[in-house]
Amino acid sequence: MKPVADMTEQEKSQTRAWIKNWQELGPILEELRHEELRNIKEVTSLAPFNSFFRTAIRENPPGPTSGLIEQQAFFAKGRS
Repeated sequence: MKPVADMTEQEKSQTRAWIKNWQELGPILEELRHEELRNIKEVTSLAPFNSFFRTAIRENPPGPTSGLIEQQAFFAKGRS
């Protein structure tokens, strides 16, 4: 967008109309977005991510342990 000083009257008018439009519609769109988020179902929203999780597990399979034993050994070193 060019500086206001370089705009034609028509461009200034269009810019004012655009700003007015967003001032009126912005809060309405924001409320619609909040309403959609309030009504979303967790299962429906998480379903698309299932393939991501499967790919991550396939590409980086979990180790033979949960890591708890290694974590406890690390903490034990800190107590010494």
